[in-house]
Formats: sequence, structure tokens, C-alpha cells
Amino acid sequence: MIKQIRTIAFYTLLEAIRNRITWLIAVVVVAAIGFSGFLNELALTEKREIQLALMASFLRFSAVFLLATFVVTSLVREFNDKVLQLVLALPLTRGGYLLGKLVGFTLISMLFAILFGLLTSLLAPPLQSALWTVSLLFECWIIAAFSMLCVITFNQVMPALSSVLGFYLMARSITALELISHQPLLEKTLSNRIMSTMIDVLSAVLPHLDHFTRTEWLVYNLGSWNELLPLLGQSVIYLALLSGAALFDFYRKNL
Repeated sequence: MIKQIRTIAFYTLLEAIRNRITWLIAVVVVAAIGFSGFLNELALTEKREIQLALMASFLRFSAVFLLATFVVTSLVREFNDKVLQLVLALPLTRGGYLLGKLVGFTLISMLFAILFGLLTSLLAPPLQSALWTVSLLFECWIIAAFSMLCVITFNQVMPALSSVLGFYLMARSITALELISHQPLLEKTLSNRIMSTMIDVLSAVLPHLDHFTRTEWLVYNLGSWNELLPLLGQSVIYLALLSGAALFDFYRKNL
């Protein structure tokens, strides 16, 4: 099983390199430098802070979007081109294939996180940049696992990618929605109570990605290694749950 996982992970990483994902990373880096530098020239005060905040936000979203797009399109192409049936005709278990893919996607996540983290280190303190990089890696792990689950569930690019982006936006904003729903000034109507309960349920089941990869770490030097421990715990839990759900759905499918 370990050898199978290692082999699938290697070829997944090789596929990303052959698809010129490094060129996309280079384009994102150039765009981040150019866009943040342009807005930096427009700012009157706190130019470095504004440039760093915009660059970090752009790099974070770009990493998530590019990773989700690669995971979805790669797996859907293998489903549609019957590559998966050919691979599973070999002495390879479905679990070995899926876990190998997940390991390969986590390696690609490391590529995004390290390169984008090195870029932020040009403007931010090295310790804060390292914290931001590790947190971005955790965030990408969750997105990769959820993207894989969506592909196995929907088998199509648009529904899967839309679900991933919806999941990401909801996980990023769930804390703010929860605070708004519990404002004492809100009228306690039945519809408001139902909405507040639904938001509480979502808050209990979704990862709080607004606590990950925080821009204020870079801008105001506020991060510490202790903040990574709960983020690591969330990442491990959701990675296990999403991988387990993907395996369950994958094994019950007739290919």
C-alpha cells in the first residue's frame, strides 16, 4: 500500500509540473508584485503595510483557487478519459489510488505555500512569514481534500469547483456571520432564530478558515507558534473526515 501511494503521488506531482503549474505560479508572483506595487504608489501612508496586506491576500486566494482548479480538472479528466479504469485494472486498490492522489496534492500544496511564503518574506519579518507559510499549507490541505471529495461526488468540473469555492467562502466568513446573527439589536423573530441556528450548525461543522493564514501576522508582527497548534488540529481532523468521506463514496461507485 505504501509503495502504491508513493507511486501515485509521484506521478500526480509530475503531472502538475508537465501541466506547467510552475508557470502559473510565476504569473501569480509577477501579478502580485505588480498589483501591490502599483497600489503602494497610490498610498499616502503605511505604504509597506498596504503593499504587504494586498500581496498576502492575493497570494492566499490564488493558492487556493489554483490548487482547487488543478485537483478538480485533473481528477475529472481521469474519469472522462477512462484513465482511472485503466489504473485500477492494475494490482492497485482504490484506497491506494485515492490516498496517493491526496499525498500528491499535498506535495503540490507545499510548492504553493513555500514559493508564496518566500515572496512575503521580502516585506515581512522571517518568523511571521514562516507562520503564514505553514498556515497556508494547512489551509491548502483542507481545500485539496474537499476538492477531491467534490469530484468523486459530482464527476464534473463546474459543480465540483463551484462547491469548493462556496465551501471556502463560507468557511472564511462563518465567524463574522455567527457574530452578526447573535447581535442583541436583531429582532428575535422566528426567521431570525432559524437563521441563527443554521449558522451555529454551520459554525460547528465547518473549519474556521478565517483563523488561518492571517494577514495581520505579516503586517503587525502579531503571530506566534502557539497559534498554529489549533490550526494543525483542525487540519488533521478535517483532512481525516474528508478523506474518509471520499474513500467511502469512491468504494461504493461502480466504475
